[in-house]
Amino acid sequence: MAKALTTDTSDTRSNIVAVGQRIMAGKGFSAVGLNEILVAAGVPKGSFYHYFGSKDAFGEALLAKYFEDYLAGMDVTLRQPNLTMAERIVNYFHEWRSNQSFEDCEGKCLAVKLGAEVADLSESMRLTLKQGTSGIVARLAGAIEEGVADGSIMPEGNAKQIAESLYQLWLGASIMVKIARDTSPFDAAMTTTEYMLHLAR
Repeated sequence: MAKALTTDTSDTRSNIVAVGQRIMAGKGFSAVGLNEILVAAGVPKGSFYHYFGSKDAFGEALLAKYFEDYLAGMDVTLRQPNLTMAERIVNYFHEWRSNQSFEDCEGKCLAVKLGAEVADLSESMRLTLKQGTSGIVARLAGAIEEGVADGSIMPEGNAKQIAESLYQLWLGASIMVKIARDTSPFDAAMTTTEYMLHLAR
C-alpha cells in the first residue's frame, strides 16, 4: 500500500512538472501563477506545497526534468547509426531549429524561454540552468572531438571553446527568431556552424 501511495505521489509530481513546463514555455516563469498550473494538472488547489517546498523549488525541478529529457534526446541524435559525426551534429542543429519555434514549442524551448528570466530570480534555478547547459556543451565538445577523429569535421581550435561558441550562437539565434518572427537567424547560424566546423564534403 505504501508503495502504491509513493507511486501516486511521484506520478502527480511528474504531472505537475510536465504541465508547468508546457505553460511556462509559453508565458514565462513569473507570469504563471501556481493555481493555473494546478488547475491544468487537475490537482486540488492548496496541495502544491505537498509536492514542492516553494515556487523556486518547483522551477528547479522543472528545469532539471527539462534538461534530463533534452540531454537524453541529444544522446540519441549524436549516436545515430551509419552516419558521420558531422552528419549527426548537423541533424542536432536541424532538430534545434525545429524545436525552438517562435510559435508553440510545447515546452521544448524552455531553456531559451526561461534562461535570462530565472537566472536573475533564483540562485538554485540559475545553478540548474548552468548544470544543464554545461551538459549540452560537454556533449557538443565530445561530438566535435569524435568528428575530428572520423575525419568528417576539421575545426580550428579547442573543441570545448568551439562547442561553447556554437551553443551561444544558437541560443542567440533562437532569441532573434522570436523577436523577428522569422527563421532566417537559424539559416545564418547554420552557415556559421558549417564554417566553424569546416565540414568535410
